[in-house]
Amino acid sequence: MMDKTLLPGLTLQELEDYVKALGEPGYRARQLGDWLKKGTDFEDMRNLPLSLIGKLREASIARPAGILSRQRSQIDGTEKYLFELVDGHTVEGVLMRYRHGLTLCLSTQVGCRMGCAFCASTLGGRLRNLMAGEMVGMAALINRLCQPERVHNIVLMGSGEPLDNYDEVLRFLRLITSPDSLNIGVRHISLSTCGLPEEMRRLAREGLPVTLSVSLHAPNDTIRRSIMPIAHKVSMDELLSACRDYAQVTGRRVVFEYALIQGVNANNSHARELARRLAGMLCHVNLIPLNDVPERDLRAATPREVAEFRLTLENAGISATVRREMGADISGACGQLRAQYLKNPLIPTQEETG
Repeated sequence: MMDKTLLPGLTLQELEDYVKALGEPGYRARQLGDWLKKGTDFEDMRNLPLSLIGKLREASIARPAGILSRQRSQIDGTEKYLFELVDGHTVEGVLMRYRHGLTLCLSTQVGCRMGCAFCASTLGGRLRNLMAGEMVGMAALINRLCQPERVHNIVLMGSGEPLDNYDEVLRFLRLITSPDSLNIGVRHISLSTCGLPEEMRRLAREGLPVTLSVSLHAPNDTIRRSIMPIAHKVSMDELLSACRDYAQVTGRRVVFEYALIQGVNANNSHARELARRLAGMLCHVNLIPLNDVPERDLRAATPREVAEFRLTLENAGISATVRREMGADISGACGQLRAQYLKNPLIPTQEETG
């Protein structure tokens, strides 16, 4: 794959340079780009001459991912996709339906090397980074399947740590927000990170004020180190300093993701400690009822614990909500479907219902 050009990863100007290098007129770039943002493969690009299609097939890739499995929840209409990349690796995506529109959750790496105890994505480690063209290609393909609806929001919250793949993720953000691509509003994009302060400060100054979602999951270093290996390198003081910097530079509130784990981080004393750490920051806490990860032997907090945790935060002046569980009947959480496939490659390829 890497010896071929990923066309969805090129800007319009780069596409023009590319088709000119193939001996074709520059205006073909606009035609080609229109097909690419529709998630179209070469055989359906009807207004391009066969001579150009032949050259493109030989040297490039228009659709860098196919759908290996598509499942739809009977509960809420959430759709879970298992994509197969050109090199045979698999990654996941999730399409969620909200009243404010369709939200697409994308992966940024094949696997993940961050090792968070509560996440299935990291069980096999990181195999490689995704390229910007692969991420754009997946978004375009799902947007095509949504018609006549369209994807309104994107969250980089699937498998992988986006800031561990900084350059390709940044290129993806610039491409996907372009009018020449899907033209997703930058304020309709969320990026989730386990907390890499240097990259967070760098992102704040890129002129792309996406919503930064930080996987915090603990009120102190001791607990965080027990479930998140990154905490051995980055203290909460360092992390929260970078969060305050991001909020100040971009004017956007930081969203803290907090998975409530029974017996680990979910009692009222933890909530009070968290509130003290976040006091005065432009932020919001998104409380997540844990998706059980049997390999890690971690259990979700009870509904009562979740409700009391939220109330404690709100009473301390910290904005907080409980994330609505989506796609529970189709392994909707990050990494679950891919983990099942790696155990059993005979997973059905047709659409399933939960």
